Amino acid sequence: MQLRGVYTALITPFKSGEVDLDIYRAHCDRQLAAGVHGLVPCGTTGETPTLSHAEWSGCIRTAVAAAGGSVPVIAGCGSNSTAKTVAAIEEARDLGADAALVVFPYYNKPNPAGLAAHVQAACAPGLPVVLYHVPGRTGQRLPASQLESLCRTPGVVALKEATGDVALGIDILQRLHDTDVSILSGDDFTFAPLTAMGGHGVISVVSNPAPAQTVAWYEAANSGDIAALRGLSDRLMPVVRYLFSSSNPVPVKAAMAAMGLCENEVRLPLAPGEAPPAALISGLA
Repeated sequence: MQLRGVYTALITPFKSGEVDLDIYRAHCDRQLAAGVHGLVPCGTTGETPTLSHAEWSGCIRTAVAAAGGSVPVIAGCGSNSTAKTVAAIEEARDLGADAALVVFPYYNKPNPAGLAAHVQAACAPGLPVVLYHVPGRTGQRLPASQLESLCRTPGVVALKEATGDVALGIDILQRLHDTDVSILSGDDFTFAPLTAMGGHGVISVVSNPAPAQTVAWYEAANSGDIAALRGLSDRLMPVVRYLFSSSNPVPVKAAMAAMGLCENEVRLPLAPGEAPPAALISGLA
């Protein structure tokens, strides 16, 4: 499995405190119609820490049904418990997901040997694994040499690299040039430069409200179309700055609610944000 392009880190829409799977399906359909290359249910943007088990499985099942095999579904399965992570991967496999997104364990800060064993255990069920390096949420920034070693674990097909450090991304790309492991940015601010330097795409937040434009942004970076890249960057970077002006996914849900795509509801301990200026979201598609 080689992953390339735009993979949307899907929001989880709520209505009166409950997951709204009808809106979720409509959201998936809108993404697919815009040409995204894959769906990522139940990641950070999907507020997974606050989802019940039934809600988590319902979101994955809905995304799989929407995709219908046309694009990969990468299900968020990571936790800071190896046993729980493996159980989630096994269930995601049975639900029809094409890969598992596995964040490096947060809070307990595993040592290198423990982290290597954790990744090996995550790969054991046989579902392709996308590793997720996000130091801002895990408390551990790993060096390129360790990331390379973890990515060479049999069963790992990609790395979501979410430091926003293009130099680190390029270092990892160079180290893994002899493999089929994809390097996907987890940072909307810097994914285009990383793509232009040989990166394989992005697991994106901005593609929630603007899927077609985010796909065009990726394609411009991937093809070296500098004029298109500049134009899309001028349009989308202010949106990205807004989306990360507060804890994700508070701003993206406020923006999508203003666009009529969902309710402006998040779950505690998050609180809803205010709608963005109308001009900022006008024309997003």
